[in-house]
Amino acid sequence: MKKELTEGKMLPILIAFSVPFLISSFLQTFYGLADLFITGQFNGASTITAVAVGSQVMHMLTVVIVGLSMGGTIAIGRAVGAKNSDEAAKSVGNTATIFLVFSVASSVVLIFLADRIISLLATPPEAVAETRQYITICFAGIPFITAYNVISSIFRGFGDTRTPMYFVLVAGIVNIILDYILIGPLGMGAAGAAVATVAAQAFSVALAFWVLKKTDTGISVAKKDFVIDRAVFSAILRVGVPVAVQEGFIQISFLVITAIANMRGVTIAASVGIVEKLICFFFLVPSAMMSSVSAIAAQNAGAGKDKRATQVLVYGIVICVCFGAVIFTICQFFAEPIVRLFVKSDEGVVHYGGQYLRSYTIDCMLACVHFCLSGYFCAYNKAFYSFIHNVLSVLLIRIPGAWFASVYWPATLYPMGLAAPAGSLLSNIICVAFLIHLWHSRKLDQSELEA
Repeated sequence: MKKELTEGKMLPILIAFSVPFLISSFLQTFYGLADLFITGQFNGASTITAVAVGSQVMHMLTVVIVGLSMGGTIAIGRAVGAKNSDEAAKSVGNTATIFLVFSVASSVVLIFLADRIISLLATPPEAVAETRQYITICFAGIPFITAYNVISSIFRGFGDTRTPMYFVLVAGIVNIILDYILIGPLGMGAAGAAVATVAAQAFSVALAFWVLKKTDTGISVAKKDFVIDRAVFSAILRVGVPVAVQEGFIQISFLVITAIANMRGVTIAASVGIVEKLICFFFLVPSAMMSSVSAIAAQNAGAGKDKRATQVLVYGIVICVCFGAVIFTICQFFAEPIVRLFVKSDEGVVHYGGQYLRSYTIDCMLACVHFCLSGYFCAYNKAFYSFIHNVLSVLLIRIPGAWFASVYWPATLYPMGLAAPAGSLLSNIICVAFLIHLWHSRKLDQSELEA
């Protein structure tokens, strides 16, 4: 299973690593899209809103978990790059221990806070009951989400993105089948969508555990490796916590924007909910590239091959920006037909959703830059850089911009969609400054070693 990422041509390595990761991310996000699409075929705006709001909350939790698990991926990757088997084994064991405690605690706390979360999101009254059902069921399934991402992070730390892809592929098939049964013939609405998602994730985890047990990783993990080691624990959290917090901030900004939209009525709420799910789908490419850049750069940084780490950063940015330009162009011409896929007979939702989608997709080009740079910073244990630019972007641009647009342009959603790309522009400026600082620091360190 262990794959060497420190030798060979970088572009083929990046593509071979990122494509399975992208497919895995696509299938995992497809849970939410499938829920929303199938719900829209059998239910009206209130149920659509419940699933949109609930799945947005779950997406936030998922990306926070993925952010935390990146700490494990980086720790394992650097140990593998340095050919330190003992350190790699400790990183695997400590990652599992940390997330076992995290998942159980999170599930209990969030179930207790379900009503408070619904209230904070200003969920329309018509959608409150079904939103509560959706998020309560999904919160109970957090241990499954966590377990899948932890196992995937272990595989990716060893340079293997193909195996996790198979896990989520099987889960995606299970999810769609259950969605049609529970939402359609059984008429369970939002609750049915949640049950389908959790059941699919549970099946994926069972499969992942079985494969991990049967796979020869080249690293022997013993019971002692599951005991928290202070140095390894610190290394995992030093990357994982800042990434998780920054992702949490970004998702909180989405939730605040959702709350702003919800206060404008169920039609606007459904429009924004659909577009936010589409944006999550479009951002799979930069998100997968960020994780790919971080994992590949981590192995090369561990092996002392900084030029190769920088090379993968450049390739990642170019690929992502080209993809973003294609998405932006398509959405300028086909925004309404794309939104109409998710709502059967409400032209108001289609109209406002089209406006929001056109302006928001500018971010598909701008966000690519800071996504890849964030992955690069994580590989060098500088995840705090990513945390800083994301927090400043959210607090100074994204949330204030969305509120301002909502107040001064109440008849359209187009200006509200510009808040995200404006925030990404600020992030890009800050990231470039951090990159220059990092390179300068490395040159100074190298000069001191040579002296």
